[in-house]
Amino acid sequence: MATTPIYPDHFKCPISLEIMSDPVILSSGHTFDRPSIQRWLDSGHRTCPITKLPLSDSPSLIPNHTLRSLISSYNPLNFSKPFQIRQHPETETLISKLISKSSSPEAKLASIEQLCELSKRDFEVRKRLTESGAVAAVLGCVLRKDFVDLQEKALNLLLNLSLDDDNKVGLVAEGAICKIIDVLNGGEFGECRAMAATVLTSLAVVEVNKATIGAYPFAIQGLIGLLREGGGRERKEAATALYALCSFPDNRRRAVECGAVGILLSLLDSGLERAVEVLGLLAKCRRGREEMVRFDGCVKVLIHVLRNGSSRGVQYALLTLNSLCLSSEVVCMEALKEGVFELCLKFLEDDSEKVRRNASSLIKVFGGAGCM
Repeated sequence: MATTPIYPDHFKCPISLEIMSDPVILSSGHTFDRPSIQRWLDSGHRTCPITKLPLSDSPSLIPNHTLRSLISSYNPLNFSKPFQIRQHPETETLISKLISKSSSPEAKLASIEQLCELSKRDFEVRKRLTESGAVAAVLGCVLRKDFVDLQEKALNLLLNLSLDDDNKVGLVAEGAICKIIDVLNGGEFGECRAMAATVLTSLAVVEVNKATIGAYPFAIQGLIGLLREGGGRERKEAATALYALCSFPDNRRRAVECGAVGILLSLLDSGLERAVEVLGLLAKCRRGREEMVRFDGCVKVLIHVLRNGSSRGVQYALLTLNSLCLSSEVVCMEALKEGVFELCLKFLEDDSEKVRRNASSLIKVFGGAGCM
């Protein structure tokens, strides 16, 4: 008789209880399948379904790339029985080798590689790693710029540990942020810098961590540097991390001061649609709007997204234009001249409730500003 495949519980959406296809993280720190949490929000709820704590009027849904990757690569046929540490007695040995000062870098790498595989699919292994004091040893490996494979695997293990809500705060208390920022700013290898940005995104899911990370010297500056210098994946991860951090108002000001606006608009013009999500947040602060207005071609870049972007891109382009048109009559007139009003009328029939709502708001801005 065939064995029913068993999936880890954290692969299942807390709302639908089905395996998640597009896991996203709510500001409460909990992960849901995007369609399920979106239905919850579209129904007018502004609390986390689990904690019942209040959410903002426009809650952020941050893609949980790590969990999505784990789900997509998981083979239930290989794990038909629930995983337990007692079934893997080598776990303690691996931790001992990692912690030992006498272990060579190569031995530490071998241990971390195996711990990455074990920890990505089981909470108990992650719990044991944090309880054993192994985090300090992992952070030491993160700083090994002379051994890139070790550095990259150590960052991967940190990312696995950050899957758990308690660890998101615990890792910050252990001093993880300054080590991650060091890689972000000083890494010569794009893969390590991209991974560092991904870990920051995971840690920034917890509200208190957003403020803590943003207050670190060179944190936001490092992400913007990665946007400027990185390749496709590095820029995507940097933009995702900035989006997570800039839901905290003080971080918007910091990002603008570090020159984010011009870089994001240039990257958006080059096809990095994720940049418009960050711009939508930066447009909520006065200095951000001022920088966008100064950027030659800002409105045209946003309109290009309206005409050619995904539903999410359109949503944030409309949100950004809303903020700009409310604060600048010049931008309002330019947007009307370029046909934004007509586009908004079409968006009133869009399948996305957020697109419809943002289009309706922008139409009201046009009318209220007396630009029509």
